[in-house]
Amino acid sequence: MISRTLNFNIYAVIQSEGKNMSTFMFPLIWALMFVALPLKAQLSKETLENAAERCIVTNDPVSLVYPFLDTEHSRWFYFSSASRPFGMVNLSPDTATDGAWNSGYRYQIDTIQGFSHVHAWQLSALSVMPVQVSKNNETNIFTDYYSQFSHEKEIASPGFHSVYLERYGVHTDLTSTKRVGFHRYRFPNGTVPTVLFNLNKQLGPCKNMAGRLQQSGDKSLSGELTMSATSRRPKPIKVYFQIDFNVEIDSLHRDKTTGNYLAFTKKESQETLMKVGISYTSLDNARTNISKELPGWDFEAAVCQSLQDWNKMLSRIKVFGNSKTHQRRFYTDLWHALQGRRIISDANGAYPDYTGTAFRIGQIPLDKFGTPTFNHYNSDAFWGAQWTIQTLWGLVYPSIMKNFSLSLLQYQKDGGLVPRGPSGGNYTNVMTGASSTPFIVGAVQREILKENLDQVYTALKKNHVMNGMMSKAGYEHNTAIGGGLEYYLEKGYVPYPLPEKVKAHHKNGASMTLEYSYQDWALAQFAKKLNLQKDYRIYKKRSENWKNVFDASVGWIRPKNRDGVWKKEYDLYQIGHGFTEANGAQNTWFVPHDLPELAKLMGGNEKASEKLNEQFKTAEKSGFTAGDSHGQEKNPKYSRIPVNYGNEPSMQTAFIFNHLGRPDLTQYWSRKVIDSVFSGLSPETGYSGDEDQGILGSLAVLMKIGLFQMNGGVESNPKYEFGSPIFDKIVITLENNKKLIIKALGSASGKKYIETVKWNGKPLQSDSEQKHIQHKEIIQGGTLEFIMKSSNPVK
Repeated sequence: MISRTLNFNIYAVIQSEGKNMSTFMFPLIWALMFVALPLKAQLSKETLENAAERCIVTNDPVSLVYPFLDTEHSRWFYFSSASRPFGMVNLSPDTATDGAWNSGYRYQIDTIQGFSHVHAWQLSALSVMPVQVSKNNETNIFTDYYSQFSHEKEIASPGFHSVYLERYGVHTDLTSTKRVGFHRYRFPNGTVPTVLFNLNKQLGPCKNMAGRLQQSGDKSLSGELTMSATSRRPKPIKVYFQIDFNVEIDSLHRDKTTGNYLAFTKKESQETLMKVGISYTSLDNARTNISKELPGWDFEAAVCQSLQDWNKMLSRIKVFGNSKTHQRRFYTDLWHALQGRRIISDANGAYPDYTGTAFRIGQIPLDKFGTPTFNHYNSDAFWGAQWTIQTLWGLVYPSIMKNFSLSLLQYQKDGGLVPRGPSGGNYTNVMTGASSTPFIVGAVQREILKENLDQVYTALKKNHVMNGMMSKAGYEHNTAIGGGLEYYLEKGYVPYPLPEKVKAHHKNGASMTLEYSYQDWALAQFAKKLNLQKDYRIYKKRSENWKNVFDASVGWIRPKNRDGVWKKEYDLYQIGHGFTEANGAQNTWFVPHDLPELAKLMGGNEKASEKLNEQFKTAEKSGFTAGDSHGQEKNPKYSRIPVNYGNEPSMQTAFIFNHLGRPDLTQYWSRKVIDSVFSGLSPETGYSGDEDQGILGSLAVLMKIGLFQMNGGVESNPKYEFGSPIFDKIVITLENNKKLIIKALGSASGKKYIETVKWNGKPLQSDSEQKHIQHKEIIQGGTLEFIMKSSNPVK
């Protein structure tokens, strides 16, 4: 029996593999968590014990998630523990609060600055901190309020976080619904529970300002604040909040210097509960969100419901075999694919619309039961989504894909254009191109989005003409020339450098040409589906523009200027200079819709395969990534890597071998990448780069189950091609309640290569060496069996 006086890292009990521990039943895991706590630091005994009793599940995927993965390289929106899937509220501790990068929860920092409710793309709001106020610190508590904490007295899981604030002796438990944060504070006996509300301070990507708070009842406070505009989000955004306590409020004090507030309660108690409902539309809707989602005060029930929500989502995919570490990492990757992008609409369907000249409150249509037909979202760009969430959501979570598609189309109805990265109800124009086109076309081709297709096509087409998204470079808000679309239409490529001087990012002509070509091809497939033959021919022809930046004399994609002159002193491994977050070696392979033609220009499949194989051999020496964080990609020590699995531009490259007649090399290198990049389980490792709200997490999931879509599934009846599954058995419960079973016996014990593929017991037939299965077949459920072998490929 574990001694209650033993002092060790609690989370390690659950997350360490130990001596080949078998999977614990979920209640036992939670029981071990609180039994292992020291007597003086029993953070959440009742919470965890009672929640475990209510959550009757065994071998639970949610218990395998490791929330601290790669948190030494966090961004503001990267980590949020006390959050529901895509929740508006993403409540978690902040150990750093200055800037969008290297902020939020950073594992190596041992001081907490507060617990904030919004961690999202270009959004941050409402930081609170339970404190103790004495005569000695009453005047400076508004500026000196940080508290140290220890990871040994910390518990985190999807939907729950608990820490002990050493400075104040306060045990803090956090959970949430989709739109309401739920706090539980255990103050030392004999002290007055007090909460500091930091409504006016720099918080992640933007400054919280004009924060106001007032008492609105014996046990309630009401307030609002403004998130200042940023260089990426050009308009300020308001947040409204209702705060309810389970005890009466004695007084509310405002500090004249900082503009922040202290709330004192009347009750001297060890336990204080606080609910915080937020809304981007109105105070009334913040109150409505509480009444609809969290009417009671049962904290354990809320924790249980959150765990069940996550478990329901994560359990869509069950994996069997391989090590416990691989299973934990798999579910952590899947968690990332489901928690980065945020709801901004209220429970009643109201949403903020900042796309026009003046703010307005929009309304999502309601069904016959009065429930909103979809949610409106805040989201980073869909740049790279064609190889990641687009495939994962489209197969396993089609309702999520539909929700996001409808939300993107709602932005177009309100503001005129489908966004590529909306924030708070407005455009940010993050990255380049029209990356939402393949995402929405993918939903159409999978028959996830079936209504009003003529209108959907027209909406997408607007981004592919002048003044659409293709006309705008990154964060170009007031003009529409930085994207170089005029040159693309006239000359068939975007020049580098772009002659026009415009305030924007990512003006890299070679990359833009590649992106636009693929996105035009996706739109052409939609036009073909609607029998719009003229449009189909136009966009199909435009999709060949990538050839105009292929320099046959060197065999690589190469930037050229407005006069058609190739970039002089071309350095294939120099990041930028015509390539967006990539170099020429990486970006040359960004032709997902026309790989046979790319191979032909390189001299044939064999020569193309040899070239790419050498790139992988070189990249392996650096672990297939440009350092261990996005910020290191431009560092000369790391930037010259020919394949980078820490960022979007070359995420598909291992699967290109499938299209060059070498599926064995796809299987070989995809396994190497998994082992090197996507198998770590610690705060120091994880994604080694730019985990843009689930992009890399979902890529890892797809690689580990052995399914991939090179063109993002935007053609009619999309195809899934094969990699090398790392689990002996994978069971996917589809939304139609049918099961897709993937068997790959021996894959975890050295058999990495596919000898034969069977579908429901029969060998798959294919019109090429690269076998595949189509979407309409796979969603009917069945068994996909990979007969694996151990032989090495010829290299």
